[in-house]
Order: sequence, then C-alpha cells, then structure tokens
Amino acid sequence: MIQRVAEGAERRTVFLAWQDKALTRQWFPVGQLDAVADPAEYRFRYIGGAKRAREEAAYPLLPDFPDIRGDYTSPRIFPVFRNRIISPNRPDFGEYMRNLGLPEDSAPDPIEILTVSGGRRVTDFYEVFPKIVKREDGGFTCRFFLHGLRHVNPAASARVDSLQEGETLYVTLELTNPATGVAVQIQTEDYHMIGWSPRYLVEDLVKAMADSPHCYHARVARVNPDSAPVNYRLLVEMDGRWREHEPMSGEDYEPLA
Repeated sequence: MIQRVAEGAERRTVFLAWQDKALTRQWFPVGQLDAVADPAEYRFRYIGGAKRAREEAAYPLLPDFPDIRGDYTSPRIFPVFRNRIISPNRPDFGEYMRNLGLPEDSAPDPIEILTVSGGRRVTDFYEVFPKIVKREDGGFTCRFFLHGLRHVNPAASARVDSLQEGETLYVTLELTNPATGVAVQIQTEDYHMIGWSPRYLVEDLVKAMADSPHCYHARVARVNPDSAPVNYRLLVEMDGRWREHEPMSGEDYEPLA
C-alpha cells in the first residue's frame, strides 16, 4: 500500500542513470527515488527513460524492481541505493566523507551522500544524480564530480593538482565529442581542458548556457589528493539560470507509475 507524503514534508529526489555499455555507451535516466525524512519513507519508480532504454538498448530492469510500472515504498533506503554508500563502520569512512566535502561528525545522510558521490560502482553501469532545483528567480546551483580526467593529457591532469578551492573554471560547449556528440567541457582559467560534466546533465546545462549566456559560472568546490579515486578528484560547483526551461521535466523524467 502506498503511503502518501504528509503535506509540508520535505521531499528530496535523486535519479538513477544507466549506461548502455554494450552498444551505444549512451546514458539513460531510468529511475526516480524520492525520500522524506520524518517519518522516513523512500519511494522508487521507473521513469520514461527506462522505457526508451528498453526500446533502444534492451535495458534489463533491476531485480529489486521487476515491474516497470511498479510503485515501490520502504521505510529504509532500498539495497540498490544503500549498497552504493560505504559503511560508516569502515575505517576509511571519515576519508570518504572528506573526499565528498561532507561533515564527518554527524549521522550519515544517504541521500546527501548519493547526491554528491554519484553512487558509482565498478560492478555495474549505474550512477545516481540529484534533481536540479530551479529557484523562483530561475537560478540554480549544482555540484558534480569532474568526468573524464583520465582521458585528458598529462599537462591538464597535472594542472588539476594545483587548483585551489574557489578558483574559477570555464564551462564551454563541445559540439563534436566523438563519444556523445554534444558535451559540456570544463576548463581552467589558463585554458587547460580538464574534463567534462556528467553526460546526463548535458541537456539541462546546454539550455542554461543558451538561455542565459552571461549568467552561468563554475568554480572549484573541492580538490581531493592523488590518493582519492580519480572520479572523486575534483568537485565542481556551477551556477546558472533558465528563463523558461524546467530542468529534468521531459518525457524521460515522467514517472511510469
């Protein structure tokens, strides 16, 4: 039985993305996880991107959620998401939280951790990303870890080591990316191309760049040491604005239940 969220309760939303590694390497948003803190409730539904992924790339549904039109609720976060967060009992949990730029001395918040970390695992082809919230004035702020650092040249990789928190970054549109076609590049002020935004944010970020070309800015939120996993090396914060566009609102993001 579905328990509806009490009026006024704060709902937070993250999405689950799946990559078709076998054929196209394309990313599809496939699921939506809504969370309410008090009383705790988690709700998972597939979204339109899952239907498109099944049609275009034979997407296999998650074993925990076998019905594409199912409406799943639980008082605890579902295992498919919980397993993307390292246990607080591990000796390296403090380092993990520091790498994410999150406080170490408070009770772990699984949604906050997933929002920043992306929940990436080497054993599957999923990532988690947060719903971008558009403010009343049309502005937004989002954070993401830099993608593709391992693919840039050594000089650019070394430049990341010298970045400082708060340092300005440039955001540029790439129209001929060999893997994705359109991509959003991240560059330093001295024009080192150091990587890309996550692919599943590209559509919304491109619309912000086109809609308000003088209103988007990026900066270094955190630089982690070499010992950190490469996908956690550089945390980027970006501000932008949409006048008309509603982020993450197309057919791919419509819940199927």
